Amino acid sequence: MRIEKLVIPTPFPVGPINTYLIVDDPLTLVDTGPKTDAAMEAFTTQINQLGFRITDIQRIVLTHTHEDHCGLASWLQQQCGASVYVHEWEQENLTEHGRSRADRVLLKSAGVPEEQLEQMVGHYAKVKSFADAVEKVVAYRDEHEFVFASGSWRVVHTPGHTPGSSCLLREATRTLLAGDTILKHITPNPVLNPDPRNAARRFPALKNYLASLERLRTLAPTLIHTSHGDVVTDFEEYLARLLRHTYERQSNVLNLIPHTGITAHELANLLFPKVKDITRFLAVSEAVAHLDLAAAEEKLRVEHRDGVDVFFR
Repeated sequence: MRIEKLVIPTPFPVGPINTYLIVDDPLTLVDTGPKTDAAMEAFTTQINQLGFRITDIQRIVLTHTHEDHCGLASWLQQQCGASVYVHEWEQENLTEHGRSRADRVLLKSAGVPEEQLEQMVGHYAKVKSFADAVEKVVAYRDEHEFVFASGSWRVVHTPGHTPGSSCLLREATRTLLAGDTILKHITPNPVLNPDPRNAARRFPALKNYLASLERLRTLAPTLIHTSHGDVVTDFEEYLARLLRHTYERQSNVLNLIPHTGITAHELANLLFPKVKDITRFLAVSEAVAHLDLAAAEEKLRVEHRDGVDVFFR
């Protein structure tokens, strides 16, 4: 079972995305790249260089629904007719793509001022232009098997970066297609999202992400294909480094909290004073995730004041 990497440019700060073609029957694409002319050209050129045409693709599997991963799904589906598969928690992100990822209620609870809140919503309205709604979407769940002529890949639901983030595991070789769950040189951002089980509250992203990493550890992957950058071949070393980074930041977060309490927006300004535009939303996401983790571990308490969460030591 051959795996071919296609490197697709994106307009986002993260840089190009690695998408993967599983060369077997059925020919399957994992993630797509964003909807830009440059991405379409790069994708078409690279798949042709591999000896295939877009019309040969029989199945499209998405690790999650950020635009650099799903943006070309509709365009590709229109040409090849393949169904698009995504975790059930993110199916509506494809079929109802007009919804903003910058949730006003959650941003208000994080203490984001109204003017900045609207700026974030506006930035993400522009991000939405890099993907279209998808017509034929099939929802998968944890442990779903994508069967091929030469074997199968199993879905490993790894919530954290997004609620529906998932990896694909080839158990015969302990090979993992990790999406954004594992990135060799970048710490995946625990993005602020509503909880798919209760949209009135936010998804505990960092707590879930750490649990997902521990689950992957039990699977002992030996070769991990990531969506950005290089492969990871030593998962134990990667995990140790990431946990060290996470708990160093947790310690820093706790030390920054004054006796008068702090909102996630205020903490984001202290942790990342220079970020702007779309990365300001990611900064707030990071701050919320660390505050929620500390509260879950009973290192902090939280008070709800007029729709805003204030955290205290």
